Amino acid sequence: MGRSGLYFGRKKNVILLGVFNDSCVISFLKGSLMKDPENLLELPGPNSKEGRILRFTKMEDLKKVELHLPNYIRDAIEIEKSGRKPEVPVRGGMEIPEELSEKFNEHEGLEKAFFALTPGRQRGYLIHFTGAKQAATRLSRIEKCVSKIMNGKGMMD
Repeated sequence: MGRSGLYFGRKKNVILLGVFNDSCVISFLKGSLMKDPENLLELPGPNSKEGRILRFTKMEDLKKVELHLPNYIRDAIEIEKSGRKPEVPVRGGMEIPEELSEKFNEHEGLEKAFFALTPGRQRGYLIHFTGAKQAATRLSRIEKCVSKIMNGKGMMD
């Protein structure tokens, strides 16, 4: 996958361009703040909060949005200029699985290291851990991630 970004002003990302095997996307990093009068923006994934994307799988998709695209980009730039930030969702909704609490007791410093991670990294781990239906799988996933957590790394680092 290739990615490149459009920067504005103080080297702040406004949009990212992504190329995948089956599509291309324009990612608006503060898309949740944008106006979307044409209802073109999508959530990039089920756990996304702030970003929005325009996805293109064929040329017809691009033709449908080409007249509106400059307005969307201008809106993204204006949001960045204004300094507005998306509301940070109230922390919660992601409970600590029982298996992770057990590992906190088994590994000295793990709980402190986990809560020292950024909220996004914590969330990434919790989504990964709770995605397993069986306790044994959750335990295995947690155990495989202990060293990364202890080193302050996220799931994708």
